[in-house]
Amino acid sequence: MAAAPLEGGASLLADWPADAIEVGRVLGAWGIKGWIKVQAFAADPKALFSSKRWYLQVPEPGAVKKPASAGGATIPPLLKVVHAKEHGDVIVAQVQDVDSRNAAEALRGARIFVGRSSFPTAGPDEYYWIDLLGLDVINRAGDRLGTVAGLLDTGPHSVLRVAPHLGATETDERLIPFVAAYVDDVSLAERRIVVDWGLDY
Repeated sequence: MAAAPLEGGASLLADWPADAIEVGRVLGAWGIKGWIKVQAFAADPKALFSSKRWYLQVPEPGAVKKPASAGGATIPPLLKVVHAKEHGDVIVAQVQDVDSRNAAEALRGARIFVGRSSFPTAGPDEYYWIDLLGLDVINRAGDRLGTVAGLLDTGPHSVLRVAPHLGATETDERLIPFVAAYVDDVSLAERRIVVDWGLDY
């Protein structure tokens, strides 16, 4: 799942990573010295902290209303991170060449991408959700249940959204808790997840 470079300018950015993954978005300014406030898309924002280079895309049209103080500034294709830290339920960051509140506000809504290859190595029995998308899900009997279409974060644990295979007779997604009680094995190399889950669940 790779992202396309920013239209008009970023397409010329030679080092836009081929494995770019969207990990957050800029919420606006933090303080008066150009720091930005960022919403991470994962409960654990380690992917944001894993790289000092954040690649940007403009927000979807009409998705964000910028304050008048932001002026007509354009969003740069790359931010070089000087410092980033957690602050409550957001990330705040100081980046090069953004040294005023107005400059920081001009970035509001920007989508943040980093290269998947720069993510920290996951621990034992830990997986990045992006690596689970598209994996085949089979049960202990060898029945194919579908493919991982997404994950839901319910708080205590995540839930796999398993979409039916093409040509399957069922049309509804299966929701399978991503916990050891139901998940026997995850093989990224074989692109397969084995679960204790019946066809009639």
